[in-house]
Amino acid sequence: MHQLIIQYAFLLAVILFVVMLAQKIHVAYPILLVIAGLALSFVPILQDIQIEPELIFVIFLPPLLYEAAWNTSWKDFWKWRRVISSFAFPIVIFTSTIVALISSSLIPGFTLALGFLLGGIISPPDAVSASAILKNVKVPKRLTTILEGESLLNDASSLVVFRFALAAVMTGSFVFTEAAGNFVMVIVMGILIGIGVALVFYALHRWLPTTTNIDIILTFLTPYVMYMTAEEFHFSGVLAVVSGGLFLSSQRDRILTHRSRLQGINVWEAVAFVLNGFVFLLIGLEFPVIIHGLGSEGLLPAIRYSAIICMVLILGRLASTYGALFFTRFISRYITTADPNPDWKAPLLFGWAGMRGVVSLAAALSIPVALKSGEAFPQRNLILFITFSVILVTLVLQGLTLPWLIKWVDMPDPDYTVSFEQQKQMVRKKLSMLSLKILDEKYHDALEHNDMIRSIKIRIEAEMELLRDWEKEENPKRAEDFYHDYRLALEDIMNEQRTLLKGLNKKEQINDQLIKEQLELLDLEEEKLRRHFSQKDE
Repeated sequence: MHQLIIQYAFLLAVILFVVMLAQKIHVAYPILLVIAGLALSFVPILQDIQIEPELIFVIFLPPLLYEAAWNTSWKDFWKWRRVISSFAFPIVIFTSTIVALISSSLIPGFTLALGFLLGGIISPPDAVSASAILKNVKVPKRLTTILEGESLLNDASSLVVFRFALAAVMTGSFVFTEAAGNFVMVIVMGILIGIGVALVFYALHRWLPTTTNIDIILTFLTPYVMYMTAEEFHFSGVLAVVSGGLFLSSQRDRILTHRSRLQGINVWEAVAFVLNGFVFLLIGLEFPVIIHGLGSEGLLPAIRYSAIICMVLILGRLASTYGALFFTRFISRYITTADPNPDWKAPLLFGWAGMRGVVSLAAALSIPVALKSGEAFPQRNLILFITFSVILVTLVLQGLTLPWLIKWVDMPDPDYTVSFEQQKQMVRKKLSMLSLKILDEKYHDALEHNDMIRSIKIRIEAEMELLRDWEKEENPKRAEDFYHDYRLALEDIMNEQRTLLKGLNKKEQINDQLIKEQLELLDLEEEKLRRHFSQKDE
């Protein structure tokens, strides 16, 4: 146990270092983590790190899926629901079928059931990898939305395919009509269980006297309860987490206080960061173990099979994205679509952003070592090798070239003709106008004799004046200079206030808790200031 703690503490330190290095050289951190894992796999002390296959799904997937669902914009998700749904279900089944047919005909001893098992594992792209890459480049918002929404749903559909294929391998039988009916049942009941559990937690948050810490702990319990409840009844735990997470995310303002939301976001970001880091590092760490399991004679054929299947996946995804383009143009004649005439650029970028990652790794490692009869699971090492190869190739090849492709394509944002900065100024102007209206209508008398309320109006009027300057092309520099000085002054004041508070805390008669509260308020004010200017810093 002591050695295990040391190993994982060392891996955590490696994750932090690699992520900082990735930020420094502007490379998506999942790529560097996989490469770092490969390098570390040759360190003797780390060669015996193993995770129980049956625990992979339970440890990693529920919180990662829940965090992704929580941060998904329901408005954007609904706008692009048809595209997202088509890639989440029909195209996952199409991809799995193609992989199953090619692998079963290409690999000796590889049955159709094993082919579908492999197809279910490697069909879902990874949103974490794509999001990490897209953060460093300018892309249309629709591309990120569709990628994240697709990842949420196709994780579920691919794992349903994986589940049925695994059952077919374990039992040796497969009835299509029965499987098709069960497929629908698993999906529908998974969604219903997820929403049902979400309603229970909604009630707990809404009507019990919870504190901030209790709220955060409940949010950590939620995905695990959703997942395990659905799995206990043999339905889709992944869809339960996704559907329940989307529902609770849309209700966050009702069920959580402002403090719970602020602290919860920070805690969840840190947890998701660590879990993702470990998963991508494990991909690299486990790869040499899989190679060793194949043996020297099986390595070259495995490399050849992996190369062919990687090519099939990449070309198949590009074919699917352009197929979706032509279908959208056709169907737009008869129904209303979000974009009736998409151009060639979006499908190219969307198709090339099909990196594989967390879900594929978890599914592959969860394959049991032996059948119920005690015999070794057929072709397990080869399936693991192909899966790890697909993850490595797509992450490194597509991940490193995607930023270059985005810059070369230079796709304008067709949805937002007004820039983010202009939208920001417009929203701030409307908020300021509303604030002035409230002060004039409800606090007219107080403005006459209450200096504190009058100071609020003076500050808002000053900001309104600057916003007007920003709208005038001949005078935006004044607003820029004003905000620059404003930020420097506030930062200087807050730094000096922190110094003063720390000095006061040394005095016996000053309560330490009071100082901590004032320092926390300064931290919140600084965070507000940082977010206010975040777009300019970028």
